[in-house]
Amino acid sequence: MSFSELVQKQKDYVQSHFPVDYDSRAKKLCKMREVIQKNESKFVQALKDDLGKSELEAFVSEIGAVYDEIGHILKNLKSWMRPERKSGPLFLMPSSSSVIREPMGSVLVMAPWNYPFLLTVSPVIGALAAGNSVVLKPSEAAPATQQALIDVFNTEFEEDVLHVVGGAIPECEELLREKFDFIFFTGSAGVGKIVMRAASEHLTPVCLELGGKSPCIIDETVNLDHTAKRIVWGKFFNAGQTCVAPDYVYVPKAREEEFLGLMKKWIIEFYGENPKDSKDLGRIIHQRHLNRLHGMIDLEKVYFGGDVDVDKKYMSPTILRGVTWDDKVMSEEIFGPILPVLVYENLDEVFERVRAYEKPLALYVFAGNDSFREKVSLELSFGGGCANDCLVHLANHNLPFGGVGNSGMGSYHGKHSFELFSHKKSWSQRSFFGDVPLRYPKYSEAKLKWLRRLISG
Repeated sequence: MSFSELVQKQKDYVQSHFPVDYDSRAKKLCKMREVIQKNESKFVQALKDDLGKSELEAFVSEIGAVYDEIGHILKNLKSWMRPERKSGPLFLMPSSSSVIREPMGSVLVMAPWNYPFLLTVSPVIGALAAGNSVVLKPSEAAPATQQALIDVFNTEFEEDVLHVVGGAIPECEELLREKFDFIFFTGSAGVGKIVMRAASEHLTPVCLELGGKSPCIIDETVNLDHTAKRIVWGKFFNAGQTCVAPDYVYVPKAREEEFLGLMKKWIIEFYGENPKDSKDLGRIIHQRHLNRLHGMIDLEKVYFGGDVDVDKKYMSPTILRGVTWDDKVMSEEIFGPILPVLVYENLDEVFERVRAYEKPLALYVFAGNDSFREKVSLELSFGGGCANDCLVHLANHNLPFGGVGNSGMGSYHGKHSFELFSHKKSWSQRSFFGDVPLRYPKYSEAKLKWLRRLISG
């Protein structure tokens, strides 16, 4: 079956079941959960093969997060689907108004390699909850996970509901020529622009989940030991291959030495004296990406780490000191286990630097001062973030996850996923009772006078 036939088959399915009732949507979500549970060991092994993930990390960061998302949506879906009543202006009375959420149709989900299960399946869940059908293109850079998804989902689901497409760039290009009703893409800003250009040919709406250099700002008042512990966890989780990982740290110059020492302490505590032997530290996705990361390291600025084993796709947790914005490591998103540490004496300079760069997907601030935390959250623009922690804002279903500017457009998670993949249809309903003659010709100065009173108050 060609891609054109597949997309049309999915559109026909959605249209024939329109608007896709609650029972049908819930049944698909329950089946998704059952299918994943039945094949969980296969997905765990695939994540180990692709990224060296331990079973615990694979469950916590990918599979368990999907179970949690499905459970949350099933618990709330029926209420989300109800038409939402809206008030109306006085001059339209008597009337009632509402917003009805309906499926888009056939949705294309293009997924990344860094969390090749979570960031692939999570948007699919939102699309199915909203009543859509899905064509899913996992990343070829995570071949084991891509194949597992093909084997499992294409066996368990009818292709007019969900179909997984394998392959690489040629298949992506061919898919983007099709007229989908919505496209969801997670990846780099460069490829995001290609997706958006292709979507514009059909005026297809898109959600782009991209990335950027996510800052981490430390103030003078914070507990530095707790701060270092949480930054080490957030930065080196998944070997730093996380779109919302801290990309660089600003620390007060007077506390730099203390901070560097504590970072080293926690890296050793988490991964041992020889992190290469640790089962808890993942691997770089492929050698090409490892070579890219290695090229970012200025050996003269390595405070800790810097070890590389190309054959085993390994890079040790690495801390750089004495870094400036002229260094190569500061020229683009790192997306790996390298953490540049910059110092500051004047916070205004930090704010100016952050504002001068593209708006990041995430921002983190570690501060004991409430007013400083509030200043950062209100005066800097970023997709989302945390105070005194890293990454954890993603775990709250009630918070939208998405970027701003160069870091993306559109947001999802929980109800926001349901909203993203739904068209919000406005609906007004009136009675023939109480028909106001003012709106009908013939128009006069008297009518205009009354209309001004009604509208202007």
